[in-house]
Amino acid sequence: MTTPHSFDQALVLDTLAEGHYRGQTHPAYWNMVGPFGGITAATALRAILLHPRLLGEPLSLTVNYAGAPTTGPFTVDATPVRTNRSTQHWNVSIVQTGADGEPVVTTTATAVTAARRDTWSLADMPMPEVPRPDTLQPVPPVPGVEWFNRYDLRPVAGALPRQWNGQGDSSLTQLWMRNTPERVLDSCGLAALADVFFPRVWLRRAVHVPAGTVSITVYFHASAPQLQATGTGYVLGQARAQEFRNGFFDQTAQLWNEAGTMLATSHQIVYYKE
Repeated sequence: MTTPHSFDQALVLDTLAEGHYRGQTHPAYWNMVGPFGGITAATALRAILLHPRLLGEPLSLTVNYAGAPTTGPFTVDATPVRTNRSTQHWNVSIVQTGADGEPVVTTTATAVTAARRDTWSLADMPMPEVPRPDTLQPVPPVPGVEWFNRYDLRPVAGALPRQWNGQGDSSLTQLWMRNTPERVLDSCGLAALADVFFPRVWLRRAVHVPAGTVSITVYFHASAPQLQATGTGYVLGQARAQEFRNGFFDQTAQLWNEAGTMLATSHQIVYYKE
């Protein structure tokens, strides 16, 4: 029997009742404090996709990180709050039991799924011309940040600063990315990839300050067949900030497959400390 990919192991949810699931944090996707935000987003989406009343495919997902989950079990509640002819609106919460035995909400999310249809379509932001991934070197493993080692990341521009000297000049990053070991891309995998980028403040300032995502929204532009066609290939991610102010900055990102199809875009707000 083939051992499931670590990503799929991390997304295992046991059904307790309709829309109510139990999961377990996975050491392969641990960050410095709590799980990798991308795996949390993927877990919220997974709960929606398991729901028997699901309509269509993911269109958007907003995840709010209320607090870092601790190692151990958690429950996920996914509720379709309204279903229209072509769209369905969702509320999701992830809860753990606190040290005092009381429930603690670690994550809230909203989502929209939709029945896609053929219409006029246009790619108004083409994929930038960049070197192929096989011509670039992967980022070496990072000790103590386990989730980072679950991805093959090949920077084109805007890698981590070589010197933390306060002399950064741009927040732009372009890099090729995919799961390692390889895994066929799906919407949960795409949601996680949207959060792979390290904090923009590190790049723009070249100062290593504490930072963490407060909220991320992912817009899914690719249909299931387009994700299937992407297969285990690389995805080009591009991210940059627009404003750093009063302890928070934003990030906007785009993700394309190797064929140049835009798969998703995302926006997030991130806190940082001096």
